[in-house]
Amino acid sequence: MTAALPAFAGYGIELEYMIVDQKTLAVVPIADELLRKLTGVFASEARNGQLGWSNELVLHLLELKNIDPQPDISSLSVAFQGEIRRISKVLESMNARLMPTGMHPWMNPRTETRLWPHEQAEIYLAYDHIFDCRRHGWANLQSMHLNMPFANDDEFARLHAAVRLLLPILPAIAASSPIAEGGYSGFLDFRMANYCEHQLKVPSTIGRVIPETVSSAAAYEAKILAPMYREIAALDPEEMLQHEWLNAHGEIPRFDRNAIEIRVIDTQECSSADFAIAAAAINIVHALYSEAYTPLAEQQSIATEALVRIMHDCIHDAEQAVIDDAEYLRLMGFPGTDCTAGILWRHLIESEMPVEPRQGKSCREALQTILREGPLARRILNAIGSNFSRRRLETVYRELCDCLDEDRMFLE
Repeated sequence: MTAALPAFAGYGIELEYMIVDQKTLAVVPIADELLRKLTGVFASEARNGQLGWSNELVLHLLELKNIDPQPDISSLSVAFQGEIRRISKVLESMNARLMPTGMHPWMNPRTETRLWPHEQAEIYLAYDHIFDCRRHGWANLQSMHLNMPFANDDEFARLHAAVRLLLPILPAIAASSPIAEGGYSGFLDFRMANYCEHQLKVPSTIGRVIPETVSSAAAYEAKILAPMYREIAALDPEEMLQHEWLNAHGEIPRFDRNAIEIRVIDTQECSSADFAIAAAAINIVHALYSEAYTPLAEQQSIATEALVRIMHDCIHDAEQAVIDDAEYLRLMGFPGTDCTAGILWRHLIESEMPVEPRQGKSCREALQTILREGPLARRILNAIGSNFSRRRLETVYRELCDCLDEDRMFLE
């Protein structure tokens, strides 16, 4: 059995992308055909060295990930971009391309959703039967999952507490989903607005997204996983979904691989932007983990309600959300009693970190663009202005597709 990695020894990144028609940018359900082209046989996963593509719930979506944890975020970014370019060339022959961002801007999930019908289809059908997956929050969402390892209960407790503090403000820089069904949704991060409600039919599986403080694997099993399995049992008599991946909180301990998975980050316009946010998140989590600002016990004591309120404000207003919780700001090392989320992010990134910077040049530049110009959602809205016509949306989102292919930031 492979020994568990210690905290901050390696990372896993998962990025979801939608497949769209090259001309119309409408979603196209061809993920299975693409995977077949890549492997030469039917498969739900295609591997290429340290990276792999795999299917997701719906046929217009693919996930790109590194197979094993990697210690160097910067070099991983380069590898991901090379793989995106490779897949883009294959899709071109299929009259399709990859589209980034957290949501498709005009997809109608009621009429356009096609669930994955092949290997493990029974799992997706069970999800659909219980939760109704033909809606936003299920069929129309793309996110980045950041996996961070832990080796034992002490590391788990520290990592869980640090990530729990960072979760509320991640949408402030990662929001990329302001448009849905052809218009402004009213949220900068509409993906997360939907995510917060998508499993509420079984409330224990998602709670308020921000989890309660937990200090050990055994406590997590008793406090969160066991109630979740009990609650869904009546709806899942064949026990199809009674596994830890049913857990939909914003941070999910994956005890099968000894890692905490962060799930509140929208997919960005290019890999440099995705990895810039991942590297910044890792650095801030490391500072909190190391008790650079406040002791662990104080980090664990903040009420979940306070964190949830901050998160919802950031989902709605992103970097312009006002944070007036003095206790939270103190825990994050901010010398004041109120500020915007954008100012807090700048403070955190510019503070002296007790760790080595993990960003390569392209990631550092991407992060500075986000801090200066706002998250991608803000830049999308600025580019659209008051013109939400299909033609204008197509122009903006075609440019976003080009940004993904060329690994460049979206600026308008």
